[in-house]
Amino acid sequence: MRILSEADRLPSGSTVATIGMFDGVHRGHVTLVDFLNRQAASMGKQSLVITFLRHPRQVLHPDDTSFGLIMTPEKRLAQLETLGPDMLLPLDFTPELSRLDSAQFIELLRDRYGVGVLVTGYNHRFGHNKGETFEDYCRHGERLGVKIVKAPEYLGKYAPVSSTIIRGLIAAGKVDDAMRCMDRPYALSGKVVHGFHNGRGLGFPTANVGEIAPGLLLPHNGAYAVLAYVAGQQLQGMTNIGCRPTLDNGTKLSIEVNLFDFDDDIYGEEITLEFISFLRLEFKMCGLEELKHQLSLDRDNAKRLLKEYLNT
Repeated sequence: MRILSEADRLPSGSTVATIGMFDGVHRGHVTLVDFLNRQAASMGKQSLVITFLRHPRQVLHPDDTSFGLIMTPEKRLAQLETLGPDMLLPLDFTPELSRLDSAQFIELLRDRYGVGVLVTGYNHRFGHNKGETFEDYCRHGERLGVKIVKAPEYLGKYAPVSSTIIRGLIAAGKVDDAMRCMDRPYALSGKVVHGFHNGRGLGFPTANVGEIAPGLLLPHNGAYAVLAYVAGQQLQGMTNIGCRPTLDNGTKLSIEVNLFDFDDDIYGEEITLEFISFLRLEFKMCGLEELKHQLSLDRDNAKRLLKEYLNT
């Protein structure tokens, strides 16, 4: 597979392309790219997936801190690569690009990237006029010499599915439902950094996860059963996202993971957490003994859920 740059130019009519954000690379995206690959192969052309590096909302509303992405651009590209397109193009979404109407955008794709056939997602809209329909795109395409094809809708067990739906599930703590929509767990990566060191005194030592890429969506505050990947190992554990109200550690949000049957020094190591299941909301307890008891219950519950997940 070839990863293009924006400066690349492709021969006229040589590609069958689709374009979108593809945040989360979910089951609907898999259906779309599979259709794209089959269309391109049947025509003897190259399949091209064009994905925006920045979400349009982040560009057009940069002060909106409530919006978060499911994946970093690097992880999105890596996941799209597994779907087998011939080429991937990471395209920077800019204010200038946002001002193009759909006809101008189709023309740009034709002239720069050799797009002879444009496959649109089942309900995808592009160009600054969001009121246009698929029939409008077909009319523009006919005039510009680009065939417009609509991909089939994903109608599997977990339909309907969209990046917006998945973001809502993650924000609500429903990581198991998000996992079913994506066909893999929601994941966060960062670096193990020094924290408050409260967990060891409670018998539940934790690794504090910091240096997470900005702009990513975090699950709702609470405790989760997770799989952790660190120092070349897959480990089981439980993660708390929140402000640790029982320990009066202030209002700064932290992400801490207690790794089961593991006590190595991993400070400074890269770590990835896969969120398998929600355990409970974060709440203030009456004291340390109640907290220790609750953590024991959380650990037992997490081990049970992780065993079920790994054995399915």
